This record gives sequence, C-alpha cells and structure tokens, in this order.
Amino acid sequence: MKPNQSNNSSKKIQIEKMFDSISVEYDLLNRILTFGSDIRWRKKIVSIARTSNPKHILDIATGTADIALELSKINDSKITGVDISRKMLEVGRTKIKLRKLSNQIVLESGDAECLNYSDESFDLVTIGFGVRNFQNLEKGLKESNRVLKKGGVIIILETSVPQNYIIKYFYLLFTRSFIPLIGSVFSKDKSAYNYLQKSAEKFPSGKEFISILKKCDFQNIDIKPLMLGATSIYLANK
Repeated sequence: MKPNQSNNSSKKIQIEKMFDSISVEYDLLNRILTFGSDIRWRKKIVSIARTSNPKHILDIATGTADIALELSKINDSKITGVDISRKMLEVGRTKIKLRKLSNQIVLESGDAECLNYSDESFDLVTIGFGVRNFQNLEKGLKESNRVLKKGGVIIILETSVPQNYIIKYFYLLFTRSFIPLIGSVFSKDKSAYNYLQKSAEKFPSGKEFISILKKCDFQNIDIKPLMLGATSIYLANK
C-alpha cells in the first residue's frame, strides 16, 4: 500500500470513529449549536428539491437521516442514505422505523469518495454538513457528479465563514468558544467538537467552493447564504 493510501485510510477511520462516538447526542447538539435553525434549513432543502420533482434521491453523509426523513415528504420519492459511520446509521434506522418509512428510505454504509452505485442513478444528490469531512473534496464531489443523472440537481448544505468583517469577527469569537464548550458539556468526546469547529472554519466556502464545484463538472451553480453567512446552501446541475 502506498503511503498516501495509508494516510487516507487512517483519516477516514478517524472520522468514522469520531462520528460513532457522538452518534447518540448528535441530534440534540445540532439543535443547540444551530439554535434550532437546522430544522428550517432541511425544510428549505426539500422546498428547493421539490421544484425538480426527483424520484430517486441519494443523501450522502446522511448521518442520523434527518435530511433523508425530510426528503421523504416528496411524493413518490425513494431515498438512499449513505454514511461512513455505522452508529450514526443505527440511530437513523431507528428513527426511520419509528416513522414507518422503511419502504421509502434505505440507509447504507459507504464511502462518499467511492460510491457503490452505477453512473447516473439519481435525480437528486443532497449533502448536509458532510463535504467538509471528505478526505479528498474533489474526489467526493466527482463521485456525486458521476452518480447524478444528466441535468440532475445537487444540493449541499455546509458551514461558511461570513464575508462581512464585523459579523465574521463575532462569528469566530462565538464558534471558537461556544462549540467546544457545548461539546465538553454534552459530549463524551470533546475532541470531536473541536474538530467540527476547526473544520468549519477551514472549509473553502463561498466563491472558493463554487470554483471547486465548477472544476468537478457542475454547472448553473447558485449559493444561498443563511444565518448571516455562517451557513450556505449550494445548488448546481450536472
């Protein structure tokens, strides 16, 4: 095995273990850290998705399946959720079973950078707070493009750093103190929330991410800033 392959493998194992370790409290902390806004953002994703009337949907980095569950409200849709963390998937499957949606939503263990699906299998691909955890961002996005049908839509919800200098100052002050604090209070894995804070800050958001999407053969790219620019929804077509 080549050295870079070993590093990639170990990094993915670290990500998997990290999300396994916070799977139980993940939903609660999402509500706290976004002040409940994540619920509204998922509804916005579905509102956007409905305009293209997708039938076959892939939710990458599905986690505990919150976005997949929201997408199930689209008539006649079939949703496949994929994630590297088996324990996150276990939480998601329990939620799906409780809502009696097992015939509509299927969760599978898998790697976003090596998807086990044929070319052009899906009308819609969604990724919620997952692309910043890709080991190789471009490789993961190219895989999303590969499994998306020609003309299909990708919707990505991800953290971003506000462009306004004043808002950015308070954003960094808030995230560097509040997120680790909440993680230390509610989670057994303090390092996980330190990682999440730092990865959010380092993610190439805004115009830089749009350039990466173009490089990965997406087109008609649009960005919708949320929460004063602290989060963004990116839309694109294949």
